[in-house]
Amino acid sequence: MDRKKPKWPYFLAIDVLLLCLALWLVYAGGLKTGNKKTAMSDEDLTEVISGQIQQETETAVPEAVPANIPDSFYPHSIDSTEPSRLIAYTEIIDNDEVLADISDFKPWYDISFGDPAEYTSVDGIVTFRGDPFRSSGTYGTADLKEYTINGVWSQETGGLTFGNASWSGSGWTGQPLMERWPKQVRAHMNMYDWAKQQEELVEVIYACMDGFVYFLDLETGEPTRDALYLGWTFKGAGALDPRGYPILYLGAGYDSNEGTSRAFIINLLDCSVMYTFGNDDPWSLRGHLSFFDSSALVDASSDTLIYPGENGLLYLIHLGTVYDASAGTLSIEPDRFVRWRYNGVRSDASSYWLGMEDSAAVYDGYLFIADNGGNLMCLDLNTLKLVWVQDTLDDSNSTPVLSVEHGKLYLYVSTSFHLGWRSNTSATVPIWKIDAQTGEIVWQTDYECYSEEGVSGGVQSTIAPGKEELSDFIYVTVSRTGDMNSGVLTCLSKRTGQIMWEHSAVYAWSSPVCVYNEDGSGVVLYCTCGGRMYMLDGITGEEISTFDLSEGAIEASPAVYKNRVVIGTRACKIWGLELK
Repeated sequence: MDRKKPKWPYFLAIDVLLLCLALWLVYAGGLKTGNKKTAMSDEDLTEVISGQIQQETETAVPEAVPANIPDSFYPHSIDSTEPSRLIAYTEIIDNDEVLADISDFKPWYDISFGDPAEYTSVDGIVTFRGDPFRSSGTYGTADLKEYTINGVWSQETGGLTFGNASWSGSGWTGQPLMERWPKQVRAHMNMYDWAKQQEELVEVIYACMDGFVYFLDLETGEPTRDALYLGWTFKGAGALDPRGYPILYLGAGYDSNEGTSRAFIINLLDCSVMYTFGNDDPWSLRGHLSFFDSSALVDASSDTLIYPGENGLLYLIHLGTVYDASAGTLSIEPDRFVRWRYNGVRSDASSYWLGMEDSAAVYDGYLFIADNGGNLMCLDLNTLKLVWVQDTLDDSNSTPVLSVEHGKLYLYVSTSFHLGWRSNTSATVPIWKIDAQTGEIVWQTDYECYSEEGVSGGVQSTIAPGKEELSDFIYVTVSRTGDMNSGVLTCLSKRTGQIMWEHSAVYAWSSPVCVYNEDGSGVVLYCTCGGRMYMLDGITGEEISTFDLSEGAIEASPAVYKNRVVIGTRACKIWGLELK
């Protein structure tokens, strides 16, 4: 039906009346305040009219919502995601006091993570998958012309043995961190003189399973300072402080001859350990296990560290950070230490364990994390109350990924197949798209996977959501599907979950990474346990280029700084690669 034409004379008359009213109010106001001016100048009249137009414009045109922020977000449960269906109870321990009721919790903070692009202004990659949405392992854009992968440098690492466990090189998740430190910050660091004197330097910080943290120049692979030996196996990526403060947050993934595993806060000015926590925590419901594979986040506004543990505890620590960049001094003084813990209805000592190995995704004041016990949880960080819980069937190691699509916030996540829990032969491993507001499943795409004790099949990696020209797709590595040694990188439609294409190879635990040119065109990189890196066309799945990194497995996930890639292998080598 055609709209009626507007009655322009009517609206014009209204505008004239409003203008006359405005002029009278100004005149009357002048009389009331004793202003001798009884008539308005042309300049004054223009000001009033401009102000009125500006006010009307502000009212009529609300500020645009950024594309990576949902239009509105009010998390709540529905019948199928009511927390009590899967979680028996939760508790809060505030400075070593168990609160009688979680409603008694009074936070020192008001956490509200917004646009993930604003998490940090640092040039680099400061946490696993780059931001609180866990949406990227890249910084900047590449300039691909030849579409090749080329080796530039490599550095040797080592191994560590504790009891019957042997660890070598870089393992899952094993993503390196990178930061372009300003020259004035480097001047106060324990770097070698040549590194301090460089006008520009991007430092690769790589914690490995041999107990060392390595510091390397991204361009050359040359050590920028002495490697830091801590003596524990580091499987997770760790995290750098998003404020640009020289702090590394790092968790050990296994016990060692040095003692029980724990989390570290490290001063990167002199590589001293400022604080440790989590070892043999008496509040853990999983006993003395205290592994930390998660990559932490920091809420800058409240100076709060957010750190999940495989011991089934979520730590919230007020750091009390004091950093003087000009003087080169740094200290922390934690003065509030909060633990949140839970117990699952299926959890026991033999299966569906408590604990979180993946990293948390966060938006607004809500944390999303999957656990070892088949629970995908949405937790209100400001009240520490569970909002909703979805059943992920199995031991989940895949970090949830947040994605805003058509004004709504969604999660992409998958799970693994822990041998014996659901089956002793094979089991279905779904890839899910989930409504982040309610936890409801939007769609799922299933793969049949195999497993063996200690080396699970399924999805161990974190999903890569496409952006730019790849924005219609997600990319997932599925391990031990087809047979015990095979896997696929699958490209799925974000809208329907339909399989668009698959690339078959040796199975992969490493997370895929999307790399983009400045014009938005993109490729997908992924590494396999066969020791090879692949570059694929993100639209068609065509294999463009490959690079053999070692004879050993690649379990770690790559990080990409513009056209430079860094990845570690189980064969005790860190590689620096260039994309051309």
